[in-house]
Amino acid sequence: MLTDEQLENKYRLLLPHLDERSSRLFLACEAKSMGRGAKVRVAKLAGVSRMRIDKGIKELESEPLVSKTNEIIKIRRFGGGRKSKKENNPKMLEALERILNPHTLGDPMKPLLWTSKSLRNIQQELNRQNYAVGHVTIGEILKYQGYSLQGNKKTKEGGSQVDRDEQFEYINQSVLSFIKAGLPVISVDCKKKELIGNYKNSGVEWHKKGEAPNVKVYDFIDKQLGKAVPYGVYDMAKNQGWVSVGISKDTAEFAVNTIRTWWQQMGKEQYGEKKRLMITADGGGSNSSRSRLWKKQLQLFATETGLEIKVCHFPPGTSKWNKIEHRLFSFISKNWRGKPLESVEVIVNLIANTTTNKGLEVKASADKREYKKGLKVTDKEMNDINLKREYFRGDWNYNIQP
Repeated sequence: MLTDEQLENKYRLLLPHLDERSSRLFLACEAKSMGRGAKVRVAKLAGVSRMRIDKGIKELESEPLVSKTNEIIKIRRFGGGRKSKKENNPKMLEALERILNPHTLGDPMKPLLWTSKSLRNIQQELNRQNYAVGHVTIGEILKYQGYSLQGNKKTKEGGSQVDRDEQFEYINQSVLSFIKAGLPVISVDCKKKELIGNYKNSGVEWHKKGEAPNVKVYDFIDKQLGKAVPYGVYDMAKNQGWVSVGISKDTAEFAVNTIRTWWQQMGKEQYGEKKRLMITADGGGSNSSRSRLWKKQLQLFATETGLEIKVCHFPPGTSKWNKIEHRLFSFISKNWRGKPLESVEVIVNLIANTTTNKGLEVKASADKREYKKGLKVTDKEMNDINLKREYFRGDWNYNIQP
């Protein structure tokens, strides 16, 4: 079975060498051999109308056209027949281009700038400009001109930050240095908040036909259950994760308490008497590089444990490079796809049972404490923090000592 791309290439190479009737019969034969839905598929890939294929099928099912001497009747010569819209009205093509590309062709306030450019909307605008053309023909012209349906692509990360690449290199070298010395390196972040309750969760899993779980139609938050706030810690060297599932706010106090719990439950046992810890984090959110509360809470944690903490923040707009995103959170999302997150306990169990072929181990627990937003840290409290900034981008890279 050929793929759509292979079929499209096949038609593109062959059809120019066939006359009108032969191409019609060929495409009709292709459609009949493919089964259900084939007419639409062949018409789309060959860039022709479905009516043309229907006509070809009728011709296939009728008697061949022959003369009295049993010779096939001569068909239309090459180039005969009605001219296509493309050949017949080049001005209409210019009008079509102006509609599709208003920013590049003339006045940016052209029609359909703020409207969906569907085939029927384009047809209405061309008709308004006195061009008689149907939406099916417009679709054929667009395909011939190299257009196709396209979605948005996530490629822009925001404004380019000064020292962006240098910061990546600095983080990489620091991580390698710590791991080589047998010191712990963790990546931290807060996963997307999730509604708790019998709500639709994206993704699918196997069920008997008609026995998929039934969930609520509307995603209105249940005020009693609220939202789950999963904050994670990922150990890069050990390929292990810890997630605290909060029910309150994503604050710096909650973030550092998750790191504290990871150290008590997993880190201390793994790293024994090691006295240094490296944390990589995003530049915003509860672990923001500018958050005073984040630094104050890290100071409390450092003093409690005797750990010297090195923190490296990723530049703004580059959170996808943080290891926890694609080594822990992505697999959690895969593990609970298609399952309603009915309670905190369900969420904790789904997270804790997340594994990978490469040996990912995850532990999780619920954190039912109430964390308040808007806590202020005074200048005096900031001065009491034993913080030493690095020589390179001290706003992103710093050490907090006990």
